[in-house]
Amino acid sequence: MHTVERKRRLETISQDLAAGKDVESLTVREFIGWFNAERRGYKVTYRIRRTLKECHLVTMPDFEGVHIDSRIRFLVAVQDGVTQPIVKSVDEFAGDGQAVAAAGRDDEVMAEQPEPLVDITALVAGAAAEPAFRVSRLLAASTKPTSVPPDCTLREAVTLMLRHDFSQLPVMTTDRDVKGVVSWESIAPKLALSDSKCEFVRDCMVGHQEVQESDSLFRVIAAIVEHSYVLVRASDRTISGIVTTTDLSLQFQQLSEPFLLLGEIENHIRTLIDGKFTALELSTVKDPADPEREIESVADLTFGEYIKLLETPAHWEKTGLRVDRKVFVKELDKVRLIRNDVMHFDPDGISGDDHTSLLNFVQFLHDIRRLAL
Repeated sequence: MHTVERKRRLETISQDLAAGKDVESLTVREFIGWFNAERRGYKVTYRIRRTLKECHLVTMPDFEGVHIDSRIRFLVAVQDGVTQPIVKSVDEFAGDGQAVAAAGRDDEVMAEQPEPLVDITALVAGAAAEPAFRVSRLLAASTKPTSVPPDCTLREAVTLMLRHDFSQLPVMTTDRDVKGVVSWESIAPKLALSDSKCEFVRDCMVGHQEVQESDSLFRVIAAIVEHSYVLVRASDRTISGIVTTTDLSLQFQQLSEPFLLLGEIENHIRTLIDGKFTALELSTVKDPADPEREIESVADLTFGEYIKLLETPAHWEKTGLRVDRKVFVKELDKVRLIRNDVMHFDPDGISGDDHTSLLNFVQFLHDIRRLAL
């Protein structure tokens, strides 16, 4: 989305809210897509916050503090209890009332505005507003859990657990009032070791475990592992979700697998070029911005230096590879760009397309090595 179009859309939202109109909610993924982004990297987040501030808007919940597929809504920003004035729309910048041609009007109007004076003494900011990885960043934390009341029959609860492959169900009377949980672990001892009939859920439920959505995920991992789940309580005191060990495993797989794939790719590249170049040849591709670094073996090269080495036809011939050099180097450079994203760690993880690219390139390298042997 073009900058002017994005700004106008946010200004319209701000004006509609000030007029008491309803504004449709959207997902975080859809919102950051307005900024031509797929993830909430720190640069993207800073740009979004700056634009929201210019339009006197905030999101609820905060777009950076929830899962990327959670829904958010816009609110007019307030300061000291006073609603901020609505920013002038792009169409109103003409000022003198002269008509502006419809075609190309946005760019012409913006071009007419004088450059703002920059205060060189002003302090600048750009760090993430939310540095911690909160429980709320997990999709499960904002997905309302299936629950049962205390007087629900055990047969019904067991049927629900079997149908949805749940290990436990919260026992609740309202969205806020939790009486306990019923689980396979709480049911089995009652049925096997007790004379009670265990006809209703209340007969088999046990105390529950809960955390706040604002808690750091890394501080509650132990509780999730120990109890196999935690209920998540939102800021409005409702139970907003349930996080299980399965959710935890999937989250860390999403974050760790790209690192493992990149590590394997680098190991393959080192193997392909190891023992085929002199130290002097390797040093010719060293980054000139780092003159003090010594290059003694392929292990001392950076990823960019692998590419620089292999894109030279004479060097490529020494590898003995039978695949096309230009295609190989082009694909390796795509991996380099993905690697840069991965190393600028973001809990949203890389896109599905990037993940597939890494998997395919690893398989490609396996094929090359297998055929060479």
